[in-house]
Amino acid sequence: MSVQFGIWNFDDTAPPRPHIEKADSLLVSYGPDCGGSFSQSGVTIIYRGFHNTRASRDEAQPHVSRSGAVLTWDGRLDNRAELIRECCGNVSEESPDILVVAAAYDRWGTNSFAKLIGDWALSVWEPRTHALVLATDPIGTRHLYYSVDRTHVTWSTVLDPLVLCADRSFRLDEEFVAGCLTFFPAPHLTPYVGINSVAPSCLVRLANGTAKSTRYWDFDPAKRIRYRTDGEYEEHFRIAFAESVHRRLRSDAPVLAELSGGMDSSSIVCVADNVIAKGVAETPRLDTVSYYDDSEPNWNERPYFSKVEKRRGRTGCHIDVSSQEPYGLASGGDVLAVSPSSLRCPTRATEQLAALMNVQRNRVLLCGIGGDEVTGGVPTAIPELADLLVSAQLRTLAHKLTLWALDKRKTWIGLLGESLAAFFSSELIGTSDSHCPVPWLRSDFIRANRAALSGYSRRLKFFGPLPSFQRNSEILDGLRRQMAASSLPLHPPYEKRYPYLDRNLIEFLYSIPREQLVRPGERRSLMRRALRGIVPDEILDRKRKAFVARAPRLQISTQVSSLADVSQEMIIGSLGIVDTDAFTKILQKTQSEDVPIVPLMRTLAIECWLKSVTLHGLLSEHERTWIEPLGHGAKMPCG
Repeated sequence: MSVQFGIWNFDDTAPPRPHIEKADSLLVSYGPDCGGSFSQSGVTIIYRGFHNTRASRDEAQPHVSRSGAVLTWDGRLDNRAELIRECCGNVSEESPDILVVAAAYDRWGTNSFAKLIGDWALSVWEPRTHALVLATDPIGTRHLYYSVDRTHVTWSTVLDPLVLCADRSFRLDEEFVAGCLTFFPAPHLTPYVGINSVAPSCLVRLANGTAKSTRYWDFDPAKRIRYRTDGEYEEHFRIAFAESVHRRLRSDAPVLAELSGGMDSSSIVCVADNVIAKGVAETPRLDTVSYYDDSEPNWNERPYFSKVEKRRGRTGCHIDVSSQEPYGLASGGDVLAVSPSSLRCPTRATEQLAALMNVQRNRVLLCGIGGDEVTGGVPTAIPELADLLVSAQLRTLAHKLTLWALDKRKTWIGLLGESLAAFFSSELIGTSDSHCPVPWLRSDFIRANRAALSGYSRRLKFFGPLPSFQRNSEILDGLRRQMAASSLPLHPPYEKRYPYLDRNLIEFLYSIPREQLVRPGERRSLMRRALRGIVPDEILDRKRKAFVARAPRLQISTQVSSLADVSQEMIIGSLGIVDTDAFTKILQKTQSEDVPIVPLMRTLAIECWLKSVTLHGLLSEHERTWIEPLGHGAKMPCG
């Protein structure tokens, strides 16, 4: 989780030293282990290292390759051995990742990016062609932001320097806000117009004052894996998943894993224990942390994560999250946060986690995000039936319709109709104002941001990739947006790793028949079958771990009166995004009725963040002309 910042003045003048020093001061907390810099011909790059592998302690960045290219790398390279062999002796097994990446770039140029398997972000300054190349991994687990104007370009793996060192204010990107309010924003967006993020699986080439984004790799819809028996699919899954977990155990300090009691996190821990027991993992130990809330009637996780702890013969850390602090809207502007995700409000739980990681020397945290999405967590028949429709397998379609109809307690005609409808309707949540998932938004804002408010939903197509692949791609895009919306952990810094977002694992899951993943009455069928005997049966046979949490609703309902007063002067209302009267009515209903609690909490979070950036003068005059009158009790005119 190393970080970088760079600036390239097109007239080749050196950037002011105070500018560089300020950027460096913003990075040092993320990369406290070492620093490095490069400066030449109007280009200055600074690097701050965060070490969690033996090889990373020997690297020096920015690195100048044999061809003269200057590379700065933040990542974990999973296929080192393969690339070392292909680079014909220019690097060795002892070489840090940056040397292997540099050797690959010298040999294949930007074509090397498709060969880099792992979580990474990379910048390459090419003195010979006077061009800058920025790229991130296919899933987008690492970030790389950039801003271009007529005199220079700046880039960074952390958003803060691009915003706080710009010496100017910014316009708010409304599409980004729309994404935050419902699902997640598109991965190339940031909160600010003029600052972009390199999209997953893309490279951005900057030359002659212009930026061009190109996709360098993507999952192949034509790839097919077909076996004769279920057992062969199960064996392949076990190998692919174990390899994914193994890759993320690459750390010379103990690794920490979240253990919730669900199938995703439990499988990671159980498979990691098997890998470590074989003596092939770099990490010396796997620790676990589990969260619980005995006050939530629908969230009784103790019996389940205790089963895993009993199997591994070791109890992890348990953190009680039942007594979280109430939502503090009024204090939102006290601390500067350049993005909504970086508005950190310390809680007892986060403080306990920080203390735990410091004591145990954990620098890596394994997360189960993505498991439900890529392994068939949603038991819908539509993708499989749609595949049979477009391939004209009518006899098989009739058989499957019967099986799924019995399972779903529907008529087969109804299921067939749903399958056909998926081709003719995009099922957008925001197709009309009345169907918007956030009922307090203004109609003009809804009409201007339908795609973001719907989660960029799209209909199936008859021609091209199989419908199941189309739906998989849409789900993956949602995960990419979720990754893009996250921020780097701080206090202490640590690296999050996601075993279910492994490129090779996802390639396998996208290449096999849909019926292997989901069967009538068997959601996540392949995973459950493959991990039988590795993960406790009580967890594999557990019903879907979904619940409605009472705590957020109770926290908000206890503050209704104060929140209602504040809501009449909300910045997000002054910007023409929220109808404050409608929002206040929804707040008051939290005490007696069910309300859309997630969008409500997201609206409050966006408001807290807007207070922060407004207080610190980050919004442009265009936005402030609407905001400032509110201090005098004025209301925004109807848009």
